[in-house]
Amino acid sequence: MIEELLPGAVVVVEAHAHEAAAAVEGVELYPEEEAVVARAVEKRRHEFTLVRACARRAMEKLGVAPQAIVPGEGGAPGWPDGLTGSMTHCEGYAAAALVRAVDLASLGIDAEPHDALPEGVLTAIALPTEETRLRRLTADHPSVHWDRLLFSAKESVYKAWFPLTRRWLDFSEADIELTVGPDGRSGGLRAELLVPGPVVGGRRVDTFAGRWTVRRGLAATAVAVPFPTEDEDAG
Repeated sequence: MIEELLPGAVVVVEAHAHEAAAAVEGVELYPEEEAVVARAVEKRRHEFTLVRACARRAMEKLGVAPQAIVPGEGGAPGWPDGLTGSMTHCEGYAAAALVRAVDLASLGIDAEPHDALPEGVLTAIALPTEETRLRRLTADHPSVHWDRLLFSAKESVYKAWFPLTRRWLDFSEADIELTVGPDGRSGGLRAELLVPGPVVGGRRVDTFAGRWTVRRGLAATAVAVPFPTEDEDAG
């Protein structure tokens, strides 16, 4: 599901609810990972293990030996040298996306239950411009929970932002516009950064771009930050 939202160089491994038991079978956490969830409740431990099982399979597909993935500064996962990636998990789903660091500067993925946000959350995360757009989208495509999709997009933007800056990005510091594809259940997203963006390949990045989809009871988003092309460098 998320794989189709990202460039072809990215390897995505995902597990839906019916695949979870098989995905974690025989998976043992590394000592560094075990220390993170030593006192966690069973649900948290299961999700932690499942998403790392996905990440290990993604590493193998890229020809990299599986290694411990420990949350670091800001909760960002620590990837092996030469790789960059993102992970997500929610009720009934987990996914990991990995790419060689020479192919993408950064990426972020997020999946959420496709349901309305709890009361009051939208007001806390959305800019007035975003709320205006969501009202129009809801009128035109009422079957999509646009508030949840915006939340997911904000999460993906943050996950792509943090490895490049090592700084917090508030919900109010990215203005996200969602566009709708022909099927009405997928489309694009554009995030205008309202604070100075990261420098990638010597060029300041002011916007992030990505895609979204709604499927199988989930709302999923992904953001990829490419390196500048030669034309962009010349400009």
